[in-house]
Amino acid sequence: MALKLPISHFTPTILTYLLIFTTTPHILAINVTDILSPYPNLSEFSALLSSATAVAADLSHRTSITLLAVPNSYLTSSTSADITRLSPSSLADLLRFHVLLQYLSASDLRQIPSTGILVTTLFQTTGRATANLGSVNISRNPTTTTISIRSPVPYSPTNVTVLSIIKTLPYNITILSVNSLLVPAGFDLMSSESRPPLGINITRALIDGHNFNVAASMLAASGVVEGFEADEGGAGITLFVPTDFAFSDLPNNVKLQSLTADKKAVVLKFHVLHSYYPLGSLESIVNPVQPTLATEETGAGRFTLNISRVNGSVAIDTGIVQAAVTQTVFDQNPLAIFGVSRVLLPREIFGKESTVPSKPGTGMMGRAQPPDNSQSPENSPGLSGPSSHVTSPPDLRQDIISSGADDIFNFKRSCGIVALFCIASLYVL
Repeated sequence: MALKLPISHFTPTILTYLLIFTTTPHILAINVTDILSPYPNLSEFSALLSSATAVAADLSHRTSITLLAVPNSYLTSSTSADITRLSPSSLADLLRFHVLLQYLSASDLRQIPSTGILVTTLFQTTGRATANLGSVNISRNPTTTTISIRSPVPYSPTNVTVLSIIKTLPYNITILSVNSLLVPAGFDLMSSESRPPLGINITRALIDGHNFNVAASMLAASGVVEGFEADEGGAGITLFVPTDFAFSDLPNNVKLQSLTADKKAVVLKFHVLHSYYPLGSLESIVNPVQPTLATEETGAGRFTLNISRVNGSVAIDTGIVQAAVTQTVFDQNPLAIFGVSRVLLPREIFGKESTVPSKPGTGMMGRAQPPDNSQSPENSPGLSGPSSHVTSPPDLRQDIISSGADDIFNFKRSCGIVALFCIASLYVL
C-alpha cells in the first residue's frame, strides 16, 4: 500500500513566506546628483558633477562607492577657486579623485587604524595616475576621532578632514562632507589645459596596425570615428577593434551590413569606453561592468561590457560572446586602441540566438553569461543630514542603528527561513 503523505493547509503560506524572504534584492543605479539635490549647501559641488558628464556616466554604473562632497562654503576658499581654470578633462579627473571605489559605513570608519588604509579612487581607473597616486590614504586619530584623507605620497600637499556623514544607502553609497577639495599628487591647479588633445587619426592608426582593414572601413563609412576623435580631448577613449579574422568568423545569422545606419553606429560605439585605459588598467580594473559610448546614448544599464582577467588575458564579455584582447594597436594618453579576437555583439540588438560554438584556433570564443549583478544588497536610506558649518569630527553613532538593523534583519531572515523549513517538514511528516 502506497504511503500517502498529508499536505498541510499551512504549506502554501510557508511557500509564500519563503518566496518573500529569499527574493534577491534589485540593484539600483547610483544617481549622485539626485541624491545630493535635497542638500542646498552641496549645490555647487553637485553642479560640478553634473557638468562633468563623463564622471556622471561612470557613477551611474557603480554600485559601491563613497563620495567626498565639498560644501559650498569650502568651495569658495582660495585653494579651491583655481578649479575655474581647469579644462573639462582635468576637472573630471579632479572630481574622480573624490569618488572612493569602496562603500564605507560609519562602523567601517570607526575601525580605521591610525596608520591608515589605502582606498582606490575612480581617478586610478583612468590610467592617468602615476603608480598608486590615484588612491587615497584614510586615517583616524584615536584620541580626537578625527578622520583625515590625503594623497598617499609622503608630505602630501592636501589633507582634508571629514566633517560629517551626509547620507548612507547601505551598501551602495556613503556621502561624506569634507572641508576642502582633495588634489592628487602632481596635479597642477594652475594649468588651464594639462593634457592637450593628440588629434590622432584613428582610421590611419588601424591601417598602420595591419589586420584591421574591415574595422577601419566601417568606422570611416559610418562617420562615428570623427566623434571618437573629438572625445580624445575629454576623458579620453579606449577602443576595442575586432581583427579582420573576427569579422570573417561571425555567425551566418549575424548580418552587420543589413543593420540600419543608426544600429551600425550603436554597434561601433559599443566597442568604445569613454575613458582612457592602458592595458595595465584594464588588467586590474576595479568595476568589471563598464559603460560604453552606446550606453550614453541609450541609457544607464544598457550596452555595457564586462571586463575581467581570464587566463592571463583581458576578457571582454558582452553577454553573448567573450573576446580576448590580442594586441595593443596604439597607446598614448588620451587614446588606447586594442585588437580583440571577436566582434563585440550587444545582446540588446542581437540576442542570445546569435551565439555560436567555439571554433579551434579562435581564442576565447565560447558563449558568455551575462554579468551577475545579484551580489549587491538592497538599498535602505540613511537618516543623517547635511552640515556645512560643522568643524568637529563626525558623530558616527547614527549609522549604528542603520547598519545594526540591517544585520539583525538579515539574521532574523535566515533564522526565519530555517524555522519555516522545519515547520514544513513536521507537517509533511
